Amino acid sequence: MNTSTQKLKINGIELNVLLAGPEDGPPVLLLHGFPDDHTVWRYQIPELVKAGYRVIAPDTRGTGDSELLPHVSDYGMKHLVADQIALLDYLGLKKVRLVAHDWGAIQGWALVLRHPERFDRYMALSVGHPWCYTRAGWQQKQKGWYVYFFQTGALARWICSLNDWNVFRHFLQFESEWPHIKQQYSRLGRFAAGQNYYVSNLRKWHAAPPTPAQIPVMGVYSTADIALVEKQMTLSEKLCPKGWRYERLEGVGHWMTLEAPARVTALMLDYLKSPL
Repeated sequence: MNTSTQKLKINGIELNVLLAGPEDGPPVLLLHGFPDDHTVWRYQIPELVKAGYRVIAPDTRGTGDSELLPHVSDYGMKHLVADQIALLDYLGLKKVRLVAHDWGAIQGWALVLRHPERFDRYMALSVGHPWCYTRAGWQQKQKGWYVYFFQTGALARWICSLNDWNVFRHFLQFESEWPHIKQQYSRLGRFAAGQNYYVSNLRKWHAAPPTPAQIPVMGVYSTADIALVEKQMTLSEKLCPKGWRYERLEGVGHWMTLEAPARVTALMLDYLKSPL
């Protein structure tokens, strides 16, 4: 597999970006969430390359091996969106397919709503349209308690790091991936960077208008998700007038790309090649 991981100067910062597959293949941008990096796509990337796609999988700012930024405001959505548009520009890509999970999916919605001309289609894993998230009811607020907990800044970091990070470990409930997550977030500044995604964007997230997506969208929800309810995804159909497809993964947890890799990969390959 033709793969390289490069440190690229993008939008004034250094992003760690995995590039794989033929340069003339249909490009696919993969965006990870919290507390992940581009390796959350490790089962999907080889299959996408085998199918002929050109894969672009960055560590988003402050995550993985991408550059840390000093201020909470550095992680505002306008910067996150600008990073990915600048990355596409750097690679000379006018339009790509987009697949994104968790916080990557939140960025993905912002990208397709603000720059629909740059995306062919969007596959949102776990997280629905931001307007729908805020209107998914009391159960979603209960499941999303950590969003508000992270607003406490240093206190949240201290609590999560207690007992050699076992408090954070218990919250995630994802034992197989824990060694990698602990290694990443034990590095100075990395947890704060991930936390800043929530702190910098909460108010605007809740103020998100019901802006319709002007490209086709596929939503995928897993029924054992610890952080999200199904309603926030299914409501998104109302805001996807250019085409909506919905898939439900029974008994699969939040990290669907790792917990059910074959099923997620099959859905990706089917949706990315399907005619619009």
